Amino acid sequence: MKNVLLAGAVLLAVPLFAHADDGEWSGSGEAGLALTTGNTKSQNLNVKLAFKKEDVQWKHNFYVNALRSKGEANGQYDLTANRFDLGASSGYKFDERSYLVAAARYENDDFSPYTYQWIVSIGYGYTFIKNAQTEFSAEVGPGYRRSDPRGYSVISGTPPIETFIDPDVEGNVVARGLVSYKHNFNESTAFENTTLMEAGSNNTFLQNNAGLSVSMSERLALKLGYEVRHNSDVSPDKKKTDQLVTTNLVFKF
Repeated sequence: MKNVLLAGAVLLAVPLFAHADDGEWSGSGEAGLALTTGNTKSQNLNVKLAFKKEDVQWKHNFYVNALRSKGEANGQYDLTANRFDLGASSGYKFDERSYLVAAARYENDDFSPYTYQWIVSIGYGYTFIKNAQTEFSAEVGPGYRRSDPRGYSVISGTPPIETFIDPDVEGNVVARGLVSYKHNFNESTAFENTTLMEAGSNNTFLQNNAGLSVSMSERLALKLGYEVRHNSDVSPDKKKTDQLVTTNLVFKF
């Protein structure tokens, strides 16, 4: 609980370190729900909320994501996914293209190789393309990550003996990179892709989010999303890569 409060405080502080300025926040909310009953039962819910603000001097971003899933397997109805993550960043513009950025991210996942991970970083960002159709930018810089590897059991010896391994909480310096791309094919159809990398000596975390959205009105859209998450260093009982496909209703505000 202490780590959640600390990470939340850091994330809230990132967009607030900038002075109050003119301009308005904009954002979007996504939600997808799937339920099955009968011979098998399942519940899947994912929710996303994102805000952004940009003016002549500053650019701010904030997001919250949540994923929860239950499924029936071998006669039991249990949780199969339970994750939330949130992040924030603020960039101070040197000119129309380059900027200094401070960022923070926190995640808590009951089924990942890590109970939690949080990172704070500072870096340099550059906007390569920005027009009515296409936006393309990248950020890179150093950061500090704190993570708690999930414990696991090892069976060895004769006769077999089960030993529970509980790794210590890890903290190390990382290199953070972020690449964002968005292209509007027309007034109603858009594609966006974001790649995040946090590379350290004990683990490299990679996440790629791709989404294709089709607007039904000025406020509502349908979005097909594909997410890949990868940790290079995991315990023997965990897989390195997780994938998620979503179909969500998007509300823009």
